[in-house]
Amino acid sequence: MESMRDIDRAMEREIAKGSCPLRFVKIEFSDSPYQEIASREKLLEVLSYLLRTGDYGRFAGKGTGNNVYMDMKGREAAFKRTRSFIDRNNIFSAIRRYGKKIKPDFDGHTYLETVRCCFELPEGEREKYQVTYDGQETFVLPMSDKYILGLYTHCISARRAVPEDMDIPSTGFSEKERGIVSLEGVRDVLFQCLLFDTIKCGEGMLYADLCTIYCLK
Repeated sequence: MESMRDIDRAMEREIAKGSCPLRFVKIEFSDSPYQEIASREKLLEVLSYLLRTGDYGRFAGKGTGNNVYMDMKGREAAFKRTRSFIDRNNIFSAIRRYGKKIKPDFDGHTYLETVRCCFELPEGEREKYQVTYDGQETFVLPMSDKYILGLYTHCISARRAVPEDMDIPSTGFSEKERGIVSLEGVRDVLFQCLLFDTIKCGEGMLYADLCTIYCLK
């Protein structure tokens, strides 16, 4: 497995080739990052939304190509960008098959977690990638596959670490939710994605959602 230093070096090489120099800063938990998934039908609806398929295909846009999605290759999880609806629909089918293997329990043991990944652009670079689309300020962020996967690796590394200085609300979490935060209550990860197509900006940072469907012990 590559070290974070090796990943950072590879990302620097991608910047030299023209990738946008977006930098990972931290992840943040909101006051209510958890949504219980109480049925198989709800699970399929959540997957459809995250993958921009089915009834939620209308949410797909140019930025969807920057999203990073978990796919299943045999017994191993793989993480990648998608180029088309067909790619995303194939992942949807693969995750459905994977779900049959790990058998999520919908009696209070399947949850969607959404945490915010915070990024920044170097000083003086922000205006270069800023555009107005349909009257809204947004960003066009050209990045290679290797660079985006490097950002994703930073996000999941930070999520797994749960450092003591992470901005986690001290109140309002149930015992079960605290078990998800620490990952001690997690049995399996059914699905995970990093959504750049809903990126937001504020306070000098850009924010993208890291969404994970957990099966609990």
